[in-house]
This record gives sequence, C-alpha cells and structure tokens, in this order.
Amino acid sequence: MLTQQEQLRYSRQIMLKKIGEQGQVALRNANVLIVGMGGLGNPVALYLTAAGIGKLLIADGDQIDISNLQRQVLFNENDVGDNKVDVAAEKLQQNNSDVNIEVIDEMLDEELCDYYFPQVDVILDCTDNITTRYLINQKCIEHSIPLIIGAAIGFDGQQLVVDPRNPESACYHCLFPSSEKAPVNNCQTIGIMGPVLAIIAGMQSLQAIKLLTNNTIHINQLNLFDGLSNQWQQFNIKKQPNCEVCGTPS
Repeated sequence: MLTQQEQLRYSRQIMLKKIGEQGQVALRNANVLIVGMGGLGNPVALYLTAAGIGKLLIADGDQIDISNLQRQVLFNENDVGDNKVDVAAEKLQQNNSDVNIEVIDEMLDEELCDYYFPQVDVILDCTDNITTRYLINQKCIEHSIPLIIGAAIGFDGQQLVVDPRNPESACYHCLFPSSEKAPVNNCQTIGIMGPVLAIIAGMQSLQAIKLLTNNTIHINQLNLFDGLSNQWQQFNIKKQPNCEVCGTPS
C-alpha cells in the first residue's frame, strides 16, 4: 500500500491505467543500477528518482570536468573537480528523499559486476566506453538481468533493450560483435549535442519504468534517432545462435 504522501506525490503516474497503485508499489520495491553518470546517466537518474524508484545504485569513477557542464545537467560550476556519483547522489536525494541512493565510486570491472548485478532488477548502460559496454552486456547475460542500453554521439542516438530472461532476446554482442574492429568514436572525438542525450535518456527511463511495471517491452528492436531530421528509425534484429556471449553452446 502507498502512503497518503506517496499517493499525492505520484498521483499523475498512478492515474495512468498502465501504472496504477500496483505499478507505483512495484517502482518503490525496485532496485536499479545506472552505470555511468554522464550525459545519459544524469537525466536517467533524475527521471527514475522522480518516478519513485525504491533503490538507485549509481556507478562512475570519474570526476566532474568543466567540459561536462554542457550536457550533464545535474552538475554546475561549483562541482568541478568533485566525484560525479557523490555530487549526483546529494542532488538526487534533494529531489526525492524517499529514494535509497547508493554510490559506486569506481569504474565497473568483472568483480564489481558479479557483486552488484544480482542485487538489482534492471541495469541501464549509460556509458560511453565500448569496453565497459561489452562487459556489462556479458555480465547481464550471465546473471540474467535485463539491460537497457543507450548511446549518443553528434546529433545521433540509439537505444536497445536486452532481456536475457527471454531466450529469443538478442544481446549487444549479437548486434556489434567485438571481433569487428570499429573506430573509437565518442563525445571526446566527435562531439555531442546535449538535447540528443536527453532524448535517449528519456527513452531509457521510459523503458525501465515499463519493464518494472510489467508493461510491454520490445526486445530485438534497435531504435535510432536522427537529431538533424527529428526522425526515429526502428530496426528488427535477431539473436545470433553463434554469438559468443548469448548463443547456444554447440
């Protein structure tokens, strides 16, 4: 049951037939991990905190740089030089004191993934590091934890849901095999438009809320956003039987 204060605070969500009081209770009982507190992680954390997620874990080992301020909306000039997760946790707690926020002030490695992943219901990949993205994908498959991936560069963004609980779900490695040597493109080398990150982060947050409230989530659907034309494209992808990460062993 929700308290009277919770019913008032989340009234605009609760009145949605696809959420209701049962859905709001599910959000309150949920444990969510956000990996990366940069341009995607900032708005994702804001939206999920505001939505009433029960426990939010935020992971990032970086400190705030002045170049972050153009797109990382939780931070301001006074925060430069401080740890991202510590500053983010303080500001998120001010937004919603009922949310239990835990900081992981380190870059995730295999050991940390194995420790934290079994504790959560869903993981949101908000990183801009391809090596970390492959690691998160692999560990989500191993621990059978749903994964919501977001990425953006320049004026373009992409979003994908991986749900290892569904045997038909493709994973990130199915789409982008790590054996393919791709150039390292990120916001440091190409640049990024801040509002594009907000759009992709909004999609990630929406997918997480739908998943946690048992609304329909489309797996095997790559969503691409073109910020110059304001157009979305959706591509169906398939689980690869020979995938090194999620494929069926021969």
